[in-house]
Amino acid sequence: MEVLLHQIDAFAEAPFTGNPAAVMPLTAWLPDGVLLRLAEENNLSETAFLTSALPAAAGAPPADRPAFHLRWFTPAAEVALCGHATLAAAAQVLEDLHPGADGVSFWTRSGWLHVERTDDDEYVLDLPAQRSVAVPVDPALAAALRAEPVAAFSGPDEVLVFGSEAEIRSLRPDFGAFPAVPRGVVATAPGDSVEFVSRMFAPGIGVPEDPVTGSAHAQLAPIWAERLGGTAFRARQLSRRGGALRVELAGERVLVAGRCRRYLDGVVQLPDGYVTAVEGDGAG
Repeated sequence: MEVLLHQIDAFAEAPFTGNPAAVMPLTAWLPDGVLLRLAEENNLSETAFLTSALPAAAGAPPADRPAFHLRWFTPAAEVALCGHATLAAAAQVLEDLHPGADGVSFWTRSGWLHVERTDDDEYVLDLPAQRSVAVPVDPALAAALRAEPVAAFSGPDEVLVFGSEAEIRSLRPDFGAFPAVPRGVVATAPGDSVEFVSRMFAPGIGVPEDPVTGSAHAQLAPIWAERLGGTAFRARQLSRRGGALRVELAGERVLVAGRCRRYLDGVVQLPDGYVTAVEGDGAG
């Protein structure tokens, strides 16, 4: 059995920047155990799997664009929301499958997500805003980051606010000391040349440091809108690869925009009978 594999860098300004995602279009869903093993073998922070068959829960798809069912897996687990792999999946669909379309919609565990392609080949992802509540700084998180934040927020991710970009760049986390959190920990601060910067750590789901995290910006946008005023921001994630994003808070939605660069196209070979064997051993 052959499965197509595309590796696409999202939020990338140049080769070898941004966040690489694997995009694997399927004719039908494989067992979850196979999907997880494929994601583990790809060894990227996220693998996006998509099919054109929509589940009944999706309801009627948007009428003016192609629509797909999309799921995301880290090397360790399926996740409920991922920005960069959605951007990469949109690039693959709009470049390979529907080159004449200006946008694509995906049914996901977070509902319908929409991506538009601009005239200068930037992709704009429409995400639900992720709201946070201010909380006391968790001493265990501060100790794991080996730094002292000035504020903390809790939501889908734990967000720690620092005073300067230099502090974010200098973080050297102790991943073995991270307390258990539902998803990840985002460190953020005002930027020197952009409105805010960040880094994202999620060792609990197999991603020690994520290069660029689109979904985290759906939580960062409301935080920085309140702290800085305004609704439109330039942002940069300060991982080793680095990535650039445009972020806009639009009511209860957040628009996250960036460019994609394709790195490779390939074919994964699954041995005959492998999928049936995985289904039979209960790993689905």
